[in-house]
Amino acid sequence: MRPDERLIGEEHAVHPVRVEEDLLAARHAVRAGAVAAGFSIVDQTKIVTAASELVRNAYIHGGGGTMTVGVVRDAGRRVGLRLEVRDEGPGIADVEQALADGFSTGAGLGHGLGGTRRLVDDFHLDTAPGRGTTVTVVRWQP
Repeated sequence: MRPDERLIGEEHAVHPVRVEEDLLAARHAVRAGAVAAGFSIVDQTKIVTAASELVRNAYIHGGGGTMTVGVVRDAGRRVGLRLEVRDEGPGIADVEQALADGFSTGAGLGHGLGGTRRLVDDFHLDTAPGRGTTVTVVRWQP
């Protein structure tokens, strides 16, 4: 969490990303968080789409992991939804390439991490080969 963010409520909810059914459960949890935070339908769709991409990557490329969801408020009193998706997979060897439009390690369209970064306001990627990957994003209410 950034120094200027504070959690609203008791704690973030942690969701497993271990089996395919967890992907749908994660999307539902993010949608519920976005609704609770008062997001418009457009902003709900953007954060759910970002979450879907991140948990899919953790499941397919990282061998599973966790997604943490929480409503946050920044120092300017904006409300946002914060997601942290973590895996223990092989990590990303070339981050610049992974964020480039058109890059795909599978049969996808290659909108993955770069597209996710465009759907959120804050995007932080922590990864290294052999150490896994953690992606933290925040979508703020306008």
